[in-house]
Amino acid sequence: MSGAGWVAIAGLGPGDDALVTPQVADALAQATDVIGYIPYVARVAPRAGLRLHPTDNRVELDRAAHALQLAAEGARVVVVSSGDPGVFAMASAVFEAVEGGPPQWRDLDVRVLPGITAMLAAAARAGAPLGHDFCAINLSDNLKPWALIERRLRLAAQADFAMAFYNPRSKSRPEGFARTLDVLRQECADARPVLFARAVTTPDEELRVVPLTDARPEMADMRTMVIVGSSQTRMVGRWLYTPRSAG
Repeated sequence: MSGAGWVAIAGLGPGDDALVTPQVADALAQATDVIGYIPYVARVAPRAGLRLHPTDNRVELDRAAHALQLAAEGARVVVVSSGDPGVFAMASAVFEAVEGGPPQWRDLDVRVLPGITAMLAAAARAGAPLGHDFCAINLSDNLKPWALIERRLRLAAQADFAMAFYNPRSKSRPEGFARTLDVLRQECADARPVLFARAVTTPDEELRVVPLTDARPEMADMRTMVIVGSSQTRMVGRWLYTPRSAG
């Protein structure tokens, strides 16, 4: 990337610097500005000529608009997310800001640079629990009502998907994950394995697999990726996997 201003919406991966793609590293090396949520910007090494703009997690549209305005002024801007920027992260916010912003923003050079999202990192650590059909659900009700989350949970369980849950249990809303487990027990009525993968690829990593019947809300927090297997998911040795065939 070179020349006029641009915006790169980049995924920094799940935590290990070795999982940041060369494409993202190259964009960061060229950037004049890095914008993102405070802990994600903290992962970018300061250097001469690079301006860092850490912001709170509840100002996504403001952050996106700031990035677009800087690019319109000729800056080379990287908007950072953890994992992949297109999975419950900043890519959607940037395009929402483009849609609601000045017409000239639609002509900007905006690129999405993929990263390794948490569910893929967690699945790889455990084996292959997402080896067949699966879905991803964000359990936070900050941007959507609980009724919608519950409906999607029930339908996904009835369809026998493996399920990957982002943002399972926050300090401000600890009851949401308890309700999630209640719904799953009602719909699944079995002891399928549940993976709790906390802080994957970091020094704080913890992996735990328990039957759905033994899963408890306190096993998860906002650094935990939870993967619930389908009816076919099982353990082989220490590995958790879902066969690619389904009968």
